[in-house]
Formats: sequence, structure tokens, C-alpha cells
Amino acid sequence: MTTTSSYPNATDLTAEDYLVLGLATCYIKEDGEVHEVKVVEPIPSAALEAIVKGIPTSYSMAAATTIGAVLPGETPQLPTGFPPESQFCDDFNFRATAAARTFKARSQAQTHISIGTLRTDFNHSTERKRCSTLSVLSAPKTT
Repeated sequence: MTTTSSYPNATDLTAEDYLVLGLATCYIKEDGEVHEVKVVEPIPSAALEAIVKGIPTSYSMAAATTIGAVLPGETPQLPTGFPPESQFCDDFNFRATAAARTFKARSQAQTHISIGTLRTDFNHSTERKRCSTLSVLSAPKTT
């Protein structure tokens, strides 16, 4: 049985739709100091295909899951294997539904990471620092 998403702007998605989440190394400036932050971000299909080809990326790992596992409601759930101090990116729910749509449109991109699998063999680099604009610096709920 297929269930529909709880998002009125995502009636084309079901809870079983494929989604990849990456753990990005980002930096925030707070009180004049720069701090490293681990940020959970949805990865669209085109970005995943580039990353698996070896381009340098701020993602140290990525997990394939379903949108229903991560967004069973309005509050995102941290995938298994992600550090508990990880933080969700701004606009996570919107970005997750958008990324899930890219995998529906390009289903062959789903072959790079099987659902339930964590991949860590990327060309992880922090040479080019990514600045984060996290609104809330709190730990997410784990599943």
C-alpha cells in the first residue's frame, strides 16, 4: 500500500519515495569565532551523480532512505548512522521534497546508494569552506 505525503505541496510524493541525505561539513561564525558544524542536507540526483564521480565535496557521507522515514510528519528524523550532534539545514522539509522529486524524475540515480545504506567513499574536502546559515542550533531527533 502506498501512502501519500503529509505535505499539500507534494501530493506527487509518497512515503516510499527515495531520498538521499548527506552529512556536510559547514562553518558558522558566532561571536567572532568560526565553528565547524555537521549539517544534514537532502542531495538531489544530479548532485549525487557528480559526487560519486569523484568531485570534491563537503559531504563526508550520504544515506539513502525514503522521504517517509525522514519526514513522517513535520519534524525531520535523523537517519541511522548520522552523528547525534548533526543539525538539519534550513528549509529541510522543502528541500527534502524537492530532492525526492529529482530521484522520481531520474530513477537511475537511485542505483548509487541502496535504501538503508550509508556511503562514505566520497572525495571529502573542506578546502573550500561552506558557510552555514542555520537558524536553530539544536540536535535533531533520532530514529
